[in-house]
Amino acid sequence: MRARALCLALLAAAAAALPRSASIDSIGLGASIAGNQTLVSPGGVFALGFFTPDAAEPGRRYLGIWFNSILEPRPTVVWVANRQSPLVDSPGILRVSAGGRLVVLDGNNGTVWSSAAPTLNVTTGATARLLDDGNLVLSADGSGSEQSVAWQSFDYPTDTLLPGMKLGVDTRAGITRNITSWSGPDDPSPGAYTFKLVLGGLPQFFLLRGTTRIYTSGPWNGEILTGVPYLKSNDFTFKVVWGPDETYYSYSIGATSLLSRLVVGGDAGQVQRFVWVNGAWSSFWYYPTDPCDNYAKCGAFGYCDPDQTTQCNCLPGFRPRSPQQWNLRDGSGGCVRSTSLSCGGGGGNGSSDGFWVVNRMKLPEATNATVYAGMTLEQCRQVCLSNCSCRAYAAANVSGGASRGCVIWAVDLLDMRQYTKFVQDVYIRLAQSEIDALNAAAAAANSRSSPSKRVVIAVVAAVAGVLLLLAVGCCCCCVWRKRRKRQGETGSSAPGGGADDVLPIRVRKHPALDEDWRSAEKDVDLPLFDLDVVLTATDNFALHNKIGEGGFGPVYMGKLEDGQEVAVKRLSRRSMQGAVEFKNEVKLIAKLQHRNLVRLLGCCIDEDERMILYEYMHNQSLDTFIFDEGKRRLLRWQKRFDIILGIARGLQYLHEDSRFRIIHRDLKASNVLLDRNMVPKISDFGIARMFGGDQTTEHTKKVIGTYGYMSPEYAMDGVFSMKSDIYSFGVMVLEIITGKRNRGFYEVELDLNLLRYAWMLWKEGRSVDLLDEVMDGSFNYSEVLRCIQVALLCVEVQPRNRPLMSSVVMMLASENATVPEPNEPGVNIGKNTSDTESSQGLTANNVTITAIDAR
Repeated sequence: MRARALCLALLAAAAAALPRSASIDSIGLGASIAGNQTLVSPGGVFALGFFTPDAAEPGRRYLGIWFNSILEPRPTVVWVANRQSPLVDSPGILRVSAGGRLVVLDGNNGTVWSSAAPTLNVTTGATARLLDDGNLVLSADGSGSEQSVAWQSFDYPTDTLLPGMKLGVDTRAGITRNITSWSGPDDPSPGAYTFKLVLGGLPQFFLLRGTTRIYTSGPWNGEILTGVPYLKSNDFTFKVVWGPDETYYSYSIGATSLLSRLVVGGDAGQVQRFVWVNGAWSSFWYYPTDPCDNYAKCGAFGYCDPDQTTQCNCLPGFRPRSPQQWNLRDGSGGCVRSTSLSCGGGGGNGSSDGFWVVNRMKLPEATNATVYAGMTLEQCRQVCLSNCSCRAYAAANVSGGASRGCVIWAVDLLDMRQYTKFVQDVYIRLAQSEIDALNAAAAAANSRSSPSKRVVIAVVAAVAGVLLLLAVGCCCCCVWRKRRKRQGETGSSAPGGGADDVLPIRVRKHPALDEDWRSAEKDVDLPLFDLDVVLTATDNFALHNKIGEGGFGPVYMGKLEDGQEVAVKRLSRRSMQGAVEFKNEVKLIAKLQHRNLVRLLGCCIDEDERMILYEYMHNQSLDTFIFDEGKRRLLRWQKRFDIILGIARGLQYLHEDSRFRIIHRDLKASNVLLDRNMVPKISDFGIARMFGGDQTTEHTKKVIGTYGYMSPEYAMDGVFSMKSDIYSFGVMVLEIITGKRNRGFYEVELDLNLLRYAWMLWKEGRSVDLLDEVMDGSFNYSEVLRCIQVALLCVEVQPRNRPLMSSVVMMLASENATVPEPNEPGVNIGKNTSDTESSQGLTANNVTITAIDAR
C-alpha cells in the first residue's frame, strides 16, 4: 500500500514538472491527469484541472473548469466536480475508469468523487474531452458525436450557467439542472442560494435562500419571462423550451469572442450575468434589482410599483387587509376584496361577476395555476365564471401575435409588479357592482379632461372670431407701417394695452438698456432682417408657430421666403433679465461657428423689437428625448454615444479652439438641441461668459444656473471656470446613459442620488447596470463603460482633477486611450446664505436659481 501511494506521489510530482504547453483536450480509458496538468479545450477557451481556491489554505484542492485566458487576479472557475469533497493535503488524480466513470483519486488511491453512471455502454475507445463551450463530455465510443454522449458536465452545473447550458428539468432522463452559489469566495461547497425551475402551471424560475423564495423570473408566456421584460438583446439569444419531456431555459451568444456567464452569487444573493470587457468582468444585468423584485412583496392581490413612493398598491376592486400595516409601508399582508363575488354570496354560477383588465403587469405566480392549452380567451372566461374559486385568467402563450391557450388562477394572486412597458393583459375577476363603479370613475375622469361637444363648438366659434379680428388688425397694422415708412415718419406710437404677444409692434422702453443696445448693434457682424420679413415668416407670431418660451421670451418657428426654416427668439417686454442675456448671446454666438453649436442666422432690431433668428432644430431639445418614456426608446446606444461625443466636441471648441474662451455656465439637456439628423448643438448662451488671455476662473456673487448641473464650487462659492462646464457635461452624460434626471433620481433604499449611485456601481464593478433599461442589450460594452468612467472623472469634487475637454474627446473617441480611475464625485447642495435661494425641497431638474433674479 505504501509502495502504491509512493508511486502515485511520484506520478503527481512528475506531472507537476511537465510544461503547461503539453496539455491536451482529452483523456481515454485508463489515462489520467494529475498535479498541475490540465486539459485545454481545442480553441484554448477553457481549461480543466486541479485548483486551490484559497491561497491561505493550499491544502484544499478541487477539480474544476475555468476560463483559460482569465487567470488574474484569480481564475474564473465555472464548474467544480468535488465541491463537497475537497482533496486535503493530496495532489489529486483524474482518471476515466473501466466502468466509464470519471473519478478523482487522492494520494491513497481513494475515490474522492466520481461522475454518475454512464447512460451508454462504454467501449475501449471512450474518451473524456473538454470542449470550447466549457462542457466536459464523456463519449462512449470516442467519436464525439451527440449520440455517443454517456455523461457531460453540463448536466451537473454548480454555480454558473454558460451559453448552451440548460437550466431546468429533463423528466425523461430524470435530470434536474439547478445552479447553487458557493458558500464563500474561497469555498466552492454548496451555499445558501439556488436558482431553479419549479414545475407546475407555466414555466417559472425561482431564486431561493434555503427553501425560502426571494425572487422569481415571472411565468413564461411564450415570448418572455414576464418578470424580466427587458431580457432581449442583440448579442444574446434567450429561449425557454416547455414540453412534456423537458422544460428549460438557455441562452446563446452571437459573437463567439464575447465571454459571458450567468452566476448565482452567494455574497449578493442575486442572479447575475457577467460579460468580459476591457480585462474585467462587468455586470450585464442582475436580479433582484429593486425592492419590487422581492418575492410577493405586496402580498395577495397586491402589486408593486417602483415609481411610486408607497410602492405597494392593491389591484382594482381590492383594499389593504391591514390599513395600519399598509400606512407603515409594509404591504406583505396583501389586500382583500372590497365587494364579495356572487359565488360567495349565493349567486350560484357567478353570473353577477365580471372581469377588469390590468396590463403592464408581471403575471402572478403560476406554479399553482391551471393551463388549458386548447382554449380561446373567451372560453377561458366562461370556465373562470363557472368556477367559484377562479380569481383571474390570462393568455398562456402570446408568441406569434396570437394567443394560444389560457391559464387560470384559482389561488390568491401573488408577486405582481407594474412595468413602464406593456407586458400582458391579466383579467381580474370582480363583482359586477365593482366593475360598474370602476367604469363610472373612468368615465368621470374622461369627462373632466374632455369638454362637451357644446363647449367645444362655443370655444371654436369664439377662437375663430378672435382670429378673424386679429387678422384684420394685423393687416391694418402692416399697411400703416408700410405707409409710415414711405412717408419717412419717425414716430414710435403703437396700440398698447394688449397681451404681450398679440400685436406685432409694441411700445417697450428700457432707457437703461438703449445705449447698450446701440453699442451691441455695432459689434454684431450678422445679417439684419427687416421686421416685415420676420412677421411674414412667423405668420405675425401666430400662436400655432410658438414652439417654446424661456426667460428671454417666446420662440417661434418660421419659414423665410427662400424656404429656409428658422427659429425666432423674441425678447419679451416682461423680461429685464432677458434683455441682458439676449444682448450677451448675440455678441457671443455671432463670433462662433461649429457643427455642434446652434447657428445664428441673423437678428432683427426694429425700434423696441429685439429678435434673433437661428437655424430650426426639427427634433427640439435633448431632454424631450432622454426623459420621455416613449421617445427615449428611439435613442439606441450608438445614437446616444454620437450625441455625447458631439456635445463634447462643441464644448471643446468653446473652451479651447474658438477665438474666445467661452464658459457656458448653463449646460444641460434642455440647452442641447437636435437637428433633423439628431446631431447635437449647444444653445442658449444668455449667461455665458467670455474669458480673455490667460484667465481661467472668475468669481460672481450672482449665481445663475440649474441645480443638478451646477458644480459644487460654483453653487456654493460662485467660482466658475471651464471645469464647472465640464462638471455639467459629466452630469449630462450620466443622464443620457441612464435616461434619468440627476435631480429627479433618488435611490430610496441606499439614500443616493444619480451621481453617487453611479459611483457606487463603479466601485462594485456593475457600471453597466446604469444603462437605460429600454436599450434591451443592444450596445457596445466598452463604449458604455468608457463613457461612464469619463463622466465620473468630469464630476469629481476637486475641479483640478477634472479633465480638459480635449482630453475628454480623446478618451471618448479612442478605444486605446488610457482613462484614469475616477474619484468620488462632488454633489452640490446649494448655497444656503441670505443672498442665494436654498436648494432644500427643490427636486425638479429644470429649476433655475439665482441670487437676485430667477430665470
